[in-house]
Amino acid sequence: MPMPPESPDTSEADSLIRATERGLYCEAGGFYVDPWRPVDRAVITHAHSDHLRSGCERYLCSKPGLGVLRRRVAEDARVETLGYGEATTINGVRVSLHPAGHLLGSAQVRVEHRGRVTVVSGDYKTESDPTCADFEPVCCDTFITESTFGLPVYRWPDPGSVVDEINAWWRGNQETGRTSVIFAYALGKAQRVLHAVDDSIGPIAVHGAVKRFVDVYAAAGVRMPEVLTATEESRKAVKGRGLVVAPPSALGTPWLRKFAPLSTAFASGWMRIRGARRRQSLDRGFVVSDHADWPGLLRAIDATGASRVGITHGYVNVLHRWLIEQGRDAFVVPTRYESESGNDDGEVE
Repeated sequence: MPMPPESPDTSEADSLIRATERGLYCEAGGFYVDPWRPVDRAVITHAHSDHLRSGCERYLCSKPGLGVLRRRVAEDARVETLGYGEATTINGVRVSLHPAGHLLGSAQVRVEHRGRVTVVSGDYKTESDPTCADFEPVCCDTFITESTFGLPVYRWPDPGSVVDEINAWWRGNQETGRTSVIFAYALGKAQRVLHAVDDSIGPIAVHGAVKRFVDVYAAAGVRMPEVLTATEESRKAVKGRGLVVAPPSALGTPWLRKFAPLSTAFASGWMRIRGARRRQSLDRGFVVSDHADWPGLLRAIDATGASRVGITHGYVNVLHRWLIEQGRDAFVVPTRYESESGNDDGEVE
């Protein structure tokens, strides 16, 4: 997969939110946002494993994100929730959560203290997605943005046209007796694909890692098609005519070979670069990302009205340089994750 180059030297974020060895920390409030290690109090943007750690004493997340968070950590985890736009006070610091458009329950964290406002975006996308609440710009003084796809080459096609391509590929495989296998991250991407495809074409089976989140999405009111769990018993129903949705870790496994003959595809923003598909010996690559593309990043930053912009998680040096050249006050926020990683138990988009 494409990997960003080394990050440039960083400057310290403002004192309201700063980078530490455990992640982003609000000293005034005594809490972390998406900590990398277990902490006493964690405010969580979303349930992907590069933003959520098990073992924290207390969690705060959005109400729509409760189901997926509990599924990732523990059903008995101590979790408080906020509706989008609702606020709470933690040690005198006002905290509210706002839609990020990344996946079910994803949120931006707005932190306000003594007249200053910082927003930590987590991961986000600016295009509409019926499986989660749409991204909502939040005015602030400092905006900490991801930059997973922070290169001008990353520009997403119309989502509807991509869905049409997936359906046509599935129909074409069915006509030649091949099983259609599409790789997508078990949480978020897989459910987005399942919601979008035409389930009248044929039967759909999903890997067990995908199924446990399909149930959570359905319980949250997101329309999911009827799916089979891809097992030895269900294999006969889908082989040669159905669609199998599986995490990328299934590529090349004996489990997958049981569905042969098959055609493989990957739904990912990385498929925007032709070589990414070739390196994995995939038949097709569909450009579907749950992150903002280059124009989306720039629009989101401008919409906040922020005077300072922190950049993290991805191609930070390119976006940082571009903002500086535009006369913006920009700084780099260190992270352990320099690409779209950890989305599916450590897998990389």
